[in-house]
Amino acid sequence: MPSSNRPVRIGMIVPSSNTCLEPQSYRILGERKDVTIHFTRIPVTRIALDDSSDKQFDSAVMREAAGLLATADVDVIAWNGTSGSWLGAAHDEELVREITEATGIPATTSTLAYMEAFRTFGAERIGMFTPYTEDVNNAVIEAYAREGIKTVDHRHLDLSDNESFGRVTDAEMLPGSLELAASNPDALIYLCTNLYGANIAAEVEETTGVAVLDSVAVTLWHCLKLAGAPLLSPQWGRLLAEIP
Repeated sequence: MPSSNRPVRIGMIVPSSNTCLEPQSYRILGERKDVTIHFTRIPVTRIALDDSSDKQFDSAVMREAAGLLATADVDVIAWNGTSGSWLGAAHDEELVREITEATGIPATTSTLAYMEAFRTFGAERIGMFTPYTEDVNNAVIEAYAREGIKTVDHRHLDLSDNESFGRVTDAEMLPGSLELAASNPDALIYLCTNLYGANIAAEVEETTGVAVLDSVAVTLWHCLKLAGAPLLSPQWGRLLAEIP
């Protein structure tokens, strides 16, 4: 007979061209055996402010992907993408409602994970680093402002091809990160689940004293929180760490 005991199972809906979040999520978990992550992909190749880009995030596609994850008896489902950051938190709240109604499984998104982190840690002023184009950053800033989050400074790499985001190096992120930290935000965020911001979280925090919230780490943190599982190691962002 199969054992009734099993690890917590996290289901994640992944942009098809994302090469970061799967290996990075497992890297963040390290040697833990109490949690497993299970992925399904939807077609996403570019990030821009136009109809063809927005259609990639259609709720019907998300529900179908969530249904596949539900067959693995996962404990929580996450849309592990940041599209809600410019489409608006209300867009993701509706998406989560639809997923949970369709599957009976608690759900979240990267955007809603950030909103929960901002509330939990009292972060109202942020510095934002993205690989996106300036107009996408501006749309995020406006959407965040509607949620009471002020972006005090931001940097962008002017990329739109989603696959290219995963090839941004630590060395390319670090100078802009230090500049953003100098604006003394409550937190510095790396906004994109195909960006390896978590790799330099500990270095930036130690150097500047500013807390770091990376999209991959934040999404995983919120999934663990919803599933009632232990949280993260402080090396991935001290705010997200399990408190003894």
